[in-house]
Amino acid sequence: MRRPAHHRPHAKQGVVKGMVGKLAIGVIVLLICTLSLLFSATLRGGRGSTSPSEINVEKLWESADSGGWRPSSAPRSDWPSPPRQSNGYLRVRCNGGLNQQRSAICNAVLAARIMNATLVLPELDANSFWRDDSGFQGIYDVEHFIRTLQYDVRIVESIPEIRKNGKTKKIKAYQMRPSRDAPISWYTTDALKKMKEHGAIYLTPFSHRLAEEIDNAEYQRLRCRVNYHALRFKPHIVKISESIVEKLRNQGHFMSIHLRFEMDMLAFAGCLDIFTPEEQSILKKYRKENFAEKRLVYKERRAIGKCPLTPEEVGLILRAMGFDNSTRIYLAAGELFGGERFMQPFRALFPHLENHSSVDPSEELAANTQGLLGSAVDYMVCLLSDIFMPTYDGPSNFANNLLGHRLYYGFRTTLRPDRKGLAPIFIDRENGQTAGFEEAVRRVMLKTNFGGPHKRVSPESFYTNSWPECFCQMNPKNAADKCPPDNVIDTLHSQLESEWESLTQTNLTSVAER
Repeated sequence: MRRPAHHRPHAKQGVVKGMVGKLAIGVIVLLICTLSLLFSATLRGGRGSTSPSEINVEKLWESADSGGWRPSSAPRSDWPSPPRQSNGYLRVRCNGGLNQQRSAICNAVLAARIMNATLVLPELDANSFWRDDSGFQGIYDVEHFIRTLQYDVRIVESIPEIRKNGKTKKIKAYQMRPSRDAPISWYTTDALKKMKEHGAIYLTPFSHRLAEEIDNAEYQRLRCRVNYHALRFKPHIVKISESIVEKLRNQGHFMSIHLRFEMDMLAFAGCLDIFTPEEQSILKKYRKENFAEKRLVYKERRAIGKCPLTPEEVGLILRAMGFDNSTRIYLAAGELFGGERFMQPFRALFPHLENHSSVDPSEELAANTQGLLGSAVDYMVCLLSDIFMPTYDGPSNFANNLLGHRLYYGFRTTLRPDRKGLAPIFIDRENGQTAGFEEAVRRVMLKTNFGGPHKRVSPESFYTNSWPECFCQMNPKNAADKCPPDNVIDTLHSQLESEWESLTQTNLTSVAER
């Protein structure tokens, strides 16, 4: 018979093993909690947030953190001025609204550079939607446009007449239709061949007809020089816009919102069920006449964030983020579909709403509120506002171009709602599940970018985010990111002078050797 005392050492070992096991589990739990806290901290985008669901509204009125980057579209490598002899003339017709046309103008300049062509001042489509025949000369400062790009491409206002066999006649441009997002190779082969044959080509329509993603940083920087330096609205448009901004800013900070709750976008998105039968008929008719036939189920579209935010949803997002009813808001929008019944809940949350007509009721704006002039003024006011919020930045050229311009203009704050992330939260609210609504909205918004430099990931457009090609660093870790001289024109002008000196020296040497 064994004695009980012989079992004691084994009992002690079991106790020790149990303690070690519990201690190990405790360490693992502590490690997981620490990693979780660190991970949560990385998700904070609220500039000064103290918890994962807090947003510092006061910080949002300031520009985003630049990370030491600043805008610069000056060439970083050899960029010769256009040769004296071009391969012919390039005409383009830019279709769509103001901002679709703006992108097309940038592409036209780049296409002319690629083909060594003389660009004829781009034509702006006076389409049935805008019913506006202002043209390039009526919207943009032509003299500034040509002067700013003189070191990049040759630009003329019209194809000049030529004298042949004793007769004066105009060159007839050969009409071509580029494919969507055509590669550079199409311009250097098909288009260039026809240009040399006929002396001029006419590309129509010309919207999204040159690939955006080009593996040539200098070509991308040329697009930025066009978009952010050469394309300047006419003085009277700038004056109206600055007057509106001054009046708004006299009362403090103000936010601009592109409220895309309009007939064309709602019909495009297929979001009809929230409207009356009569309104649904109007949207269906518009869709049938303007877009390709496609089966669209509202509930499915809504669940994945494919519907434009309603005015009330926009107001609820802002309220959840911490903006109160004293916030001044400038609305850039066409005619809102559905009328005042959709605006009333938004107005109840944020009563200080303005648009260009209410701030500046001038006759010129009143007569052109839906045309290119009204769109140009809205663009300028949104560019200069403290905060900009697009409510539908999918196929919206206005919103996408502004996001890119505000990034280039100094990383100005933008609020980009993640409609896909917000959709289930709004659907739950509609079904009566309101607990934790505002915190859920804040968590989604904190995962978005508030206007700082960030990597461009498809399908984000180059015109929405030209970082890093059109930016540089003051104190770079990588030599390729070093900032060139500040003034683009001075840089190109000195480069041209250097080329002329080299050419003159070559000619003198050639004469001396004869």
